[in-house]
Amino acid sequence: MTPQRIVPTATACLASAALLCALAACSKPQPPDKERPVEPQAAQMREAIERPIEQAKSTEHAVDEAAQQQRAAIEAAGG
Repeated sequence: MTPQRIVPTATACLASAALLCALAACSKPQPPDKERPVEPQAAQMREAIERPIEQAKSTEHAVDEAAQQQRAAIEAAGG
C-alpha cells in the first residue's frame, strides 16, 4: 500500500469512530415520574369557563337597563 491510500482510510476510520461515539452517547429521554400525583385542574377549568359567561351576563343586565332608561326618556319626551 502506498501512504497516500492509507491516509484517507485512516481518516474515514477516525470519522466513523467519532460518529459511533456520538451516537452511543445519545440516549432516550427519561419518562416522567409516575409517583407524582396529578394536580386537579377541573376547578380551574370550570372557573376559566364560567368567568366570561358571568361577565357577559352582567354586561347584558347593564345594556337592558340602559335600553329601558332610553325608552322611558323617549316616552317622557312625548315620542
